[in-house]
Amino acid sequence: MPNFIVNKNAQPNGDHEVHNLTNGCSFMPNPENQVNAGFHQTCAGAVAEVKKNNPALSINGCYYCCNSCHTS
Repeated sequence: MPNFIVNKNAQPNGDHEVHNLTNGCSFMPNPENQVNAGFHQTCAGAVAEVKKNNPALSINGCYYCCNSCHTS
């Protein structure tokens, strides 16, 4: 089951991106900027979990490693 992280730094559009730590990504944030999002079957589960725990933040999947969860 893949392990996901969320970038604690927002992108210029305000999104905090979820990345697939198991598969890796060329756009992975530095380790000090990664917050564990846990193990999930899909990025949708990771995004939902992060949104539930951080309702004030805009959460989005990374275009490159979580494309099916990328919305903006």
